[in-house]
Amino acid sequence: MGLLLFVIAVVLSIITVPFGMLYGAIKCLLRFDFNSLIRKTNKYFRFMAIAIDQMGNVAMQDLFNDILIQNDGYQFGDVDETISSVLGKNQRMNELTYLGYLLVRFLDFIDPNHALNSIEEKP
Repeated sequence: MGLLLFVIAVVLSIITVPFGMLYGAIKCLLRFDFNSLIRKTNKYFRFMAIAIDQMGNVAMQDLFNDILIQNDGYQFGDVDETISSVLGKNQRMNELTYLGYLLVRFLDFIDPNHALNSIEEKP
């Protein structure tokens, strides 16, 4: 059942996401609200990036748990958490492997303290 739901979700996303984005853009353009269009587009892409990141945390959990963190580290795989959050927690706990440390350094080059700033605390 999980595989069927996954396939349906992927197909529906491929079909519907472009229409949803196009509809939002046209709605802003018809109101001649170009600033809103830019903000809305930025928001769409940011939220989709987070959603893809969360999906990657689940899809890549076995590989990432083996190559990016040490045995006692905080594990990848939580559907509500981003890869960067897990990396940040492991960085804070000093549980990254050398490859994990290199990935965090790369992210920090793009966005200083990215992993640490991305930590999501669970209630």
